[in-house]
Amino acid sequence: MADRQALDEVVRFTSDLIRIDTTNRGGGDCRERPAAEYAAERLAEAGLKPVLLERTPGRTNVVARIEGTDPSADALLVHGHLDVVPAEAADWSVHPFSGEVRDGVVWGRGAVDMKNMDAMILAVVRHWARSGTRPRRDLVIAFTADEEASAEDGSGFLAHRHADLFEGCTEGVSESGAFTFHDGDGRQIYPIAAGERGTGWLKLTARGRAGHGSKVNRSNAVTRLAAAVTRIGAHEWPLRLTPTVRAALTELAALYGLEADLDDVDGLLKKLGPAAALVEATVRNSTNPTMLSAGYKINVIPGEAVAHVDGRYLHGTEDEFRTTLDELTGPDVDWEFHHREVALQAPVDSPTFARMRAAVEEFAPEGHVVPYCMSGGTDAKQFSRLGITGYGFTPLKLPEGYDYQAMFHGVDERVPVEALHFGVRVLDRFLRTA
Repeated sequence: MADRQALDEVVRFTSDLIRIDTTNRGGGDCRERPAAEYAAERLAEAGLKPVLLERTPGRTNVVARIEGTDPSADALLVHGHLDVVPAEAADWSVHPFSGEVRDGVVWGRGAVDMKNMDAMILAVVRHWARSGTRPRRDLVIAFTADEEASAEDGSGFLAHRHADLFEGCTEGVSESGAFTFHDGDGRQIYPIAAGERGTGWLKLTARGRAGHGSKVNRSNAVTRLAAAVTRIGAHEWPLRLTPTVRAALTELAALYGLEADLDDVDGLLKKLGPAAALVEATVRNSTNPTMLSAGYKINVIPGEAVAHVDGRYLHGTEDEFRTTLDELTGPDVDWEFHHREVALQAPVDSPTFARMRAAVEEFAPEGHVVPYCMSGGTDAKQFSRLGITGYGFTPLKLPEGYDYQAMFHGVDERVPVEALHFGVRVLDRFLRTA
């Protein structure tokens, strides 16, 4: 089991990493190198030989390998990203890059997304070095850049240019799963991610006839765009259940003593109460308009108008997603993928999922582990190009009233110290036996 030093280090490492500002504003505006050097130094102190890799100066990734005891076993990838989304200090109770530890809580941007997991990985690896512990299978440790944007400088670069470093890896674990979900009725649920919706960020362009704002114009680009955006935002996507979501609904229904009526999913979700939040965003595709841009003067009708839409699609539904967008945009609006990534599906009956479940249950015997599908995406998408099946497994034991999902990209992001301690213990248990 993880020793006292590992428990102390995971808190210190989380705080230290938060203090290293790795804000990713998009468009290449980020510098992860100081955090990458910090992680590499901690790995080197544990006797590993980390390599630092960059596609773009300052956008640094770290990769190291730990040799397992069973040379015939497939390797496991354990990865976390080093960048974070922006934070406006004026909105926070504490400075978002202070890494302050107050009243048993570590505060700051990245406390949950996902410098906590980075710190857990470092603490576990260093504990193993002190105790002479080796995992059953080879572990490849990767700390990546650019996850909060395109991943082109991070996992995408690693998968494309340095695939040799991941030789033998068939599975991977990263954010975000195995956290406590309190249902408000005394149950503690620990969802482990075994799938992700695909990413379809869209750019819509409407073209028309430019002209004076006082004249009749039947070819108004803004009007055409607004109509398409309204149709997209109002569209009711049909139910599409992936194997992971089916398993999630089935296990949740059993937990609540309900019939798993998958012919009436909406009815079942209502019966699940708060626990429905774990699956309701992943029973359908979605398209949410997020940005609009047109014109330069109030009395000038522009010849072009542009919108952006955050689209997400389930595994096996991309063709339907494309066809539906063609219909919703209509003949007067063109659309293209501004950014596209695949949807993922991982088996919930695998030995690896069973070992994750067992590791959580050992330290949270009162908990109920269930599979779930992430509504968003992670670096697992890029690593899937190497044939690596990805799971979300960042274990945290959280108190009731702590809104885990609100911490992601939210104000006053923070993580309890005890949650980090739990995470180290569970991660240590899982990675040793995985």
